[in-house]
Amino acid sequence: MYKIYFFLFCAVVCISCGKKYKIEGVSSVSCLDGKMLFIKVPSGNKMVKVDSTEVIHGLFKVKGKVDSVRLASLFMDEESIMPFVLEEGDIEININSSGISIKGTPLNNAFNDFILKKNSLDDRAYEVERMESRMIMDGKDPEEIQREITRLRKEVNEDMDSLLETFIQANYENVLGPGVFIMLGNAMPYPFLTPLMENIVLEAPESFKNNPMVKEYVSVARSNMVKLQGN
Repeated sequence: MYKIYFFLFCAVVCISCGKKYKIEGVSSVSCLDGKMLFIKVPSGNKMVKVDSTEVIHGLFKVKGKVDSVRLASLFMDEESIMPFVLEEGDIEININSSGISIKGTPLNNAFNDFILKKNSLDDRAYEVERMESRMIMDGKDPEEIQREITRLRKEVNEDMDSLLETFIQANYENVLGPGVFIMLGNAMPYPFLTPLMENIVLEAPESFKNNPMVKEYVSVARSNMVKLQGN
């Protein structure tokens, strides 16, 4: 009987402990010293603060409990610095003049790799625009410029679409898939489904389609598309 009580006691203690996260950060950006950083998660149409920490001599630390894996954002004042996954484990944040990295746990590692690849493609897209300006300044033939720049833009756009589609599909069943899908939608002036997004939804499992954020976005986007077609 004692062993049964002891087992039940241990079970209750383990349940009450829950899953824990620990965030340790380093910043080489001097203007962040003395600033408060906030961790916020979406709740309805708002971002709600769940934790905070102060940057002291380039270091900050925060820990707590998390009942479920959630997509969160690191805020300074009312400005979102970077999204990340609030999940069990030790999360490492590095802030420097070239950007921010958030890794240490499985989903954050995957998300960080995705962000690095996306940033690389963004740099390529920027370089294509610079190349067009240089070609114009060098007096190149306008038709040649158009052919070359159109080809390069197409390559970058195809690589970006491939990256987004592959990443979302690989993460259909966790918070990253729906999260990046919504980020893709938020980059547009109003909810709309591009051919890429239509294909992502078409091939998605029911768990992805029934995600509250995805379901609402798709519903509003399709309603907008019907209105546009009517006009």
